[in-house]
Amino acid sequence: MQPSDYIFGIRAIIEAIEAGKEIDKIFVKKELSGELATELFDRIRAHGIVCQRVPVERLNRITRKNHQGAIAMMSAITYHDMDNLVPSLFESGVLPFVVVLDGITDVRNFGAIARTCECAGVDAIIIPSHGSVSVGADAVKTSAGALHHIPVCRVSNTRAAVKTLKACGFKIAAVSEKADINYTTVDYTVPTALVLGAEDTGISQEVLRQCDTFVSIPMFGNIGSLNVSVAAGVLMYEVVRQRLQADMEVI
Repeated sequence: MQPSDYIFGIRAIIEAIEAGKEIDKIFVKKELSGELATELFDRIRAHGIVCQRVPVERLNRITRKNHQGAIAMMSAITYHDMDNLVPSLFESGVLPFVVVLDGITDVRNFGAIARTCECAGVDAIIIPSHGSVSVGADAVKTSAGALHHIPVCRVSNTRAAVKTLKACGFKIAAVSEKADINYTTVDYTVPTALVLGAEDTGISQEVLRQCDTFVSIPMFGNIGSLNVSVAAGVLMYEVVRQRLQADMEVI
């Protein structure tokens, strides 16, 4: 991790927040207290920044300098507001296509998915603020720079975000190896949101309940599932295929 990826020290972090720096999350020592710490927590709450209480050993692994019990991890991108982005997509006349990642924590998988999203013309990636990958320099590098070109929306509640997309007219397709519907049989020539979950736990039940359809990719080997970034690519390019075919039929 490069020093440019983080800021340490309570006062330095407060100043960064006040200056409008894009902060991904803040780690604070479990026992952190005091007047200055209270000021930091007030700023964190006011700006809706993700904050995690961690053992001091974790902070020491990031830097051995005098961090005062607080380290802010900087974001490599500027996040977009989903509530503003979605209406703008419809107003611009595009057929919206977004990807929702529910609990993807592996930076390599996230970067690979983002790279495919950019290539496939996805309009936005939606991730939760808690329990998700951090969009730092490593993620941007793994995405081959794609994260500089595709909007990423970070939401406090994935279920609520999916519910909002549904209310806006999106078809919500959850990708799961447990589903019975072949992914090629679903119509993606409408506003579409593909939802993918973590490889170990999959999509959370509360998010699944908001989905319209559940699709799977046929498996013929012994393993029974694909890497989530590969599965994402397969699904995204089925959306692309159907939409290109629909455009050809119109012509």
